Amino acid sequence: MFQEKGKVSVKMNELMLKGERAKQASFCLSSMSSGQKDKALTEIARMLVERTEEILDANSIDVENAENKGITGALIDRLTLTSERVKSMANGLLDISELPDPVGEVISMWKRPNGLLIGKQRVPIGVIGIIYEARPNVTADVAGLSLKTGNAVILRGGSEAINSNKAVVTIINDVLCRLNFPEGAVQLIEDTSRQTAAQMMKLNRYIDVLIPRGGSGLIQAVIENSTIPVIKTGTGNCHVYVDGESDIKMAEDIIVNAKTDRPGVCNAAETLLVDSAIAQQFLPPALQRLKDMNVELRGCETTRKIFGGVKTATEEDWHTEYLDYILAVKVVKGIDEAIEHINKYGSGHSEAIVTADYSNAQRFLQQVDAAAVYVNASTRFTDGGEFGFGAELGISTQKLHARGPMGLKELTTVKYIVYGSGQIR
Repeated sequence: MFQEKGKVSVKMNELMLKGERAKQASFCLSSMSSGQKDKALTEIARMLVERTEEILDANSIDVENAENKGITGALIDRLTLTSERVKSMANGLLDISELPDPVGEVISMWKRPNGLLIGKQRVPIGVIGIIYEARPNVTADVAGLSLKTGNAVILRGGSEAINSNKAVVTIINDVLCRLNFPEGAVQLIEDTSRQTAAQMMKLNRYIDVLIPRGGSGLIQAVIENSTIPVIKTGTGNCHVYVDGESDIKMAEDIIVNAKTDRPGVCNAAETLLVDSAIAQQFLPPALQRLKDMNVELRGCETTRKIFGGVKTATEEDWHTEYLDYILAVKVVKGIDEAIEHINKYGSGHSEAIVTADYSNAQRFLQQVDAAAVYVNASTRFTDGGEFGFGAELGISTQKLHARGPMGLKELTTVKYIVYGSGQIR
């Protein structure tokens, strides 16, 4: 027992050292020019592509280890890197470099009757901490967004992707060292134990905001145990509602894309709601397409009567983010029941309506409580890159201080700058 306490102490000391380095680095990063930051991003992007083989070799170890543990399907897809995915990571950094630098922006300025000139200026948050799971592309995205906004970042990825993350961070730090960026600007916690994650949640002396990105268990653990302010990135129990007045082919295409394009990501659809007025016409061809793509269907009794081979949906199914080739299906009596179902069971992430009725589209937009609400489009677009942010830190489903895909501005805060000419109170 005594030895275990000693181990805990050593780990905490290592984390505190990383925290101190990050805090010191953040002071330097906050005053670096846009040109310096953009040069670093473009050089990191170039080196990621140039050293792709190194990244893929590390990733192959992670994938093999995951397969040996019995991990399959969508989770393996999230973990796996290819040359194209590495190139996509690099392109995300290039996109970030081309975006306007929010740091230093004076949002507003006004003059008081006493002559004081007061301005509200955008500044870095300081040190960003992120705890995430088996998605190595997150490592590059978060590092890029943090560097662009003058923040230091401490990364704690999942054990499944540790070798991939180490390879990516090594490349990033090789570039930063060559360009004379401060030590500690981007750090990776290589100990992936839960104990270390729990200790990281207590580093409020060093980390200014902590962002969990992963499954509901991880997110809830961070919310309940962190002494650091948390930006909650939510699970994606996303819905597609097919209204009574809809283009059948459009609706089919949208639900097939939303469910099967990448089922293991948070913006994939988990539940299909269909107006009873169109269910007999819509469900047979749509569900057949999904079945042909190996999607397991779980439906209400009405759905099961209309289309054979559908398992009975339970109450738990309406709550579940499957992250897999599974879809819950329910026939509803119009838009009111659809909105009620979504607001009861949805996670506040992304919701979509397919309709030709303008009035129903507007009602859906106004009454559905989610970070992103779509009319006649797939939920799969809830993404920093797709929204024009270059990349994202995650999808926030809370309402303060950020909501939806978190890009550059969400990694800044404000300070008030006040110019005087000798005023005293």
